[in-house]
Amino acid sequence: MKKITPFLWFDGKAEEAMKFYVSIFKNTKILGPNRFELEGQEFLVLNGGPQFTFTPAISFFINCETQQEVDDLWEKLSEGGEKGRCGWLKDKYGLSWQVIPSVLGPMLHDKDPVKAKRVLNAMLQMNKIEIEGLKKAYDQG
Repeated sequence: MKKITPFLWFDGKAEEAMKFYVSIFKNTKILGPNRFELEGQEFLVLNGGPQFTFTPAISFFINCETQQEVDDLWEKLSEGGEKGRCGWLKDKYGLSWQVIPSVLGPMLHDKDPVKAKRVLNAMLQMNKIEIEGLKKAYDQG
């Protein structure tokens, strides 16, 4: 086990959630009755009861290389949950995720503040992040 591992508390649906997450990501495996791995990140799960629920103050950031990956993860993770703004969603278990294309970071931190601001403004208008829309904002001038 890694030194730091996310520990997810569920109200009776830990095994169901674990199977749901493993079915969505490509590089996954179930490591034990309460342990699984997504893309190299280990997780622990517990059926702890209704005392605690997830909050958007903690989210999992997914770095996506292509629009197809963004689209797939956005649809699969939000099924039964809520789609939000700027790449954020809440899955059917209440866990928050950020589905973000890898091109966004460099664009937002471009040395040209005008380009970065255009990209930020474009992103703020989106729910699911669209790479073409970001590129269009970045390249206009």
